[in-house]
Amino acid sequence: MNRRNFMRHGGALTGAAALGQLGVMAARAATPTDYKALVCIFLAGGNDSNNMLVPIDTAGYANYASVRSGLAIPQAQLLPLQEQGGVLRYGLHPALTGSQSLWSSGNLAVVANVGTLVQPLTKAQYLSTTTQKPATLFSHIDQQHEWQSSISTGDASTGWGGRLADQFAAANGSAASLAMISTGGNNLFVTGAASQALVIPTSGSFGLSGFSTSAGDQARRSALVSLLGLDGSADLVAAAQGVMSDGLAASALLNPVLTSTTSTVAQRFQGLSSGTAAQLLAIAKVIESRSTLGAQRQVFLVTLGSFDTHTNQLATQQSLFAQLDPALAAFHAAMGDIGAASMVTSFTLSDFSRTLGGNTGGGTDHAWGSHHLVAGGAVKGGVIYGSVPTLALGGPDDEGAQGRWIPTIAVDQYAATLSSWFGASASALSSVLPNLAAFSPSTIGFI
Repeated sequence: MNRRNFMRHGGALTGAAALGQLGVMAARAATPTDYKALVCIFLAGGNDSNNMLVPIDTAGYANYASVRSGLAIPQAQLLPLQEQGGVLRYGLHPALTGSQSLWSSGNLAVVANVGTLVQPLTKAQYLSTTTQKPATLFSHIDQQHEWQSSISTGDASTGWGGRLADQFAAANGSAASLAMISTGGNNLFVTGAASQALVIPTSGSFGLSGFSTSAGDQARRSALVSLLGLDGSADLVAAAQGVMSDGLAASALLNPVLTSTTSTVAQRFQGLSSGTAAQLLAIAKVIESRSTLGAQRQVFLVTLGSFDTHTNQLATQQSLFAQLDPALAAFHAAMGDIGAASMVTSFTLSDFSRTLGGNTGGGTDHAWGSHHLVAGGAVKGGVIYGSVPTLALGGPDDEGAQGRWIPTIAVDQYAATLSSWFGASASALSSVLPNLAAFSPSTIGFI
């Protein structure tokens, strides 16, 4: 990433944060009476979904193994996914045992060949010089931003998770600062026009140092609160004061939740020490306290990096999935324990998939369409949605000759399906996903 791109993207995020505090976008969604949460798990670097979902039948596996020489997972190690009618077509990566169990219980679906698109594309249309295609294909930062914003024509200053939170600002009332929570840092996905994510820690306390329960510290806090109420005539000053005030209020609410030693969800994460498990545990604690906190709609972000596997892919992906899978299984078991299984849906995003053909370093290169996991009690699981590409270099689904799949489901449709379940109306969807009208059907039906 060069300096110019860094400044451009950084400026967009900073501008969006400032505008968000000025409230430039009004909520349009009706006020819900129930609770729902979306948990986005971003697999940064480009997860190789060709080894996440693998043909398991004799002919399909033989074709896969012949192309993925040196990268193919042994057939006997794949975890079978039994589909309706007892059909066995595909298996999961051997590290995804928890995901296989969620599939078997009907709580996990696979959405196949999703990617950034401006319009539906056939291979012939893709090869045409007159067809509009996503900007800067195969680039990490650009494709990350297009996945997170659902805008594939260029730069965006907001993400679709943030715009979705904008729609439900009124629904969360005084708990509006808790509408979006990230355990993976500031991110375009959770940047709205009128909403900004609260970034929370996964260990230690959450709040400013020097503000304990002692009388002196409380006096200091009161003085700070008073100062934040002064001289708000300038928009930028008012915005900065609003950020600090919201942060103080949110930390007062969340610190007892995050530092609790009596949480019932924590037992599901015993023995798990990965960063992903810590992130999902923190989110599980927040959801456990949903009645006390008062938010009706929440968007969460978890990140897991190092999927840019140009070398040593088999060992790297095994290690990353070994972190992701038990944490995801523990999280959804915890949601069941607290009666929130059907209220919470988690889903994966990633930059792109990787080439079917390998390279000389025991890895793969940047590709395009990829498969994704969606889990939760409301998911219509045990089904693969969409079309798995023909695994052939230069085949009908390959944009070239390396196995880069032209997506058959747009990010917009994937996001619209999740947003509709979340409660977004048709009119709200047009704001959350401004390019959705280019695709039919607008939703996929996996939830």
